[in-house]
Amino acid sequence: MTPQVMTPVLMIEPSSWLRSGITIEQVDDVNLVKFTADLHLRLEELLEQKKAGTLTAEEEAEYAGISELERIMSFVNAKLIANRGGK
Repeated sequence: MTPQVMTPVLMIEPSSWLRSGITIEQVDDVNLVKFTADLHLRLEELLEQKKAGTLTAEEEAEYAGISELERIMSFVNAKLIANRGGK
């Protein structure tokens, strides 16, 4: 097995948004974690700036942190949905 190469990335810690940027929403009898409307809007703003190549270093760190949180939430939601079938 090939060892995984990890590249350091400067980011704002994803946990910094747990209290203010995350909500729980019930979808088809499963509680899923979602971004609040404000955090979702911020992610969209940062994505547009990234596409335009106008992110500052601070915004790049913010974008990286929110993107990582989005990946974590997708993983958690997939687990929640998969476990729903085991009820």
